Amino acid sequence: MPVLALDTSVAVAVAVVADTVPDDAPLRAGSGVLAARRVQEPRRHAELLAPLIVEVLRESGVDRRDLTAVVVGTGPAPFTGLRAGLVTARTFALALGIPVHGVSSLDALAAEAASELGLPTGSTVLVATDARRHEVYWARYRVTGTAHRGRTDSAHDRAGAGAGAGAGGLAAWQDGPPVVLVEGPGVARPADLATDLADLRPDDAVVGRGAALYAELVPHGDGRRGDDGGVTGGDGTDGARVDRAGIQDPDPSVLARLALARLASGESLLPTVPLYLRRPDAVPSMSHKRAIG
Repeated sequence: MPVLALDTSVAVAVAVVADTVPDDAPLRAGSGVLAARRVQEPRRHAELLAPLIVEVLRESGVDRRDLTAVVVGTGPAPFTGLRAGLVTARTFALALGIPVHGVSSLDALAAEAASELGLPTGSTVLVATDARRHEVYWARYRVTGTAHRGRTDSAHDRAGAGAGAGAGGLAAWQDGPPVVLVEGPGVARPADLATDLADLRPDDAVVGRGAALYAELVPHGDGRRGDDGGVTGGDGTDGARVDRAGIQDPDPSVLARLALARLASGESLLPTVPLYLRRPDAVPSMSHKRAIG
């Protein structure tokens, strides 16, 4: 039975994902994505989300009454967009009488990197996303060794211009999630975070929009792609691989696969509470003016 997944930590992204995937499924079908949409409109989350849900349900041929759960990214992210996604997910699940599960948006980026960059067991994934104010949200993960498969999606797919956009070729992860959280999440200035990354090795990777925005985050990496589609360090031998162009925004289909893998392995999922890590950018004034008259 299908699952509805959505994330509004950056873009407005929605997917309908099958909750079971055959072990012998083709690579593209391995992600279980039935339909997906992504719109890069960071200030229109609330306006766009409901129509996108209608679109993916219609395209997938899934009746909303057949959904078994809703999975939503909990951030970290700025206040307004993140709240829109969480409120929509809770409302939708409540109306249908189905469970709603939270998954960290950073977890999704790390899991996608482990699978699509083919990172070896025991390697590190550092996720850094844009927190504005010249800061990044970050978290560090260890790759567990669950099935790795190479990147298969095209630039057009990743842009989310039409049907099928999303994480093509992700493993079903029946044996458990491909990454575990080691440190974080937190918020920091890129230069400050870089001082803690001296131990990263060539087998490790740095992903997320923060890697694209802030070169000082990992000064060794230049983002050059190797022949196998991976991302090299500065000279291919020194420092972590830096993915400056590929894995930048959370994919809702990955959120769904993570939630299903964690439920299958008996892990607890996050409540649908927004992870802000700091106060909102806009704070209402607490001062009161004396009324005239």
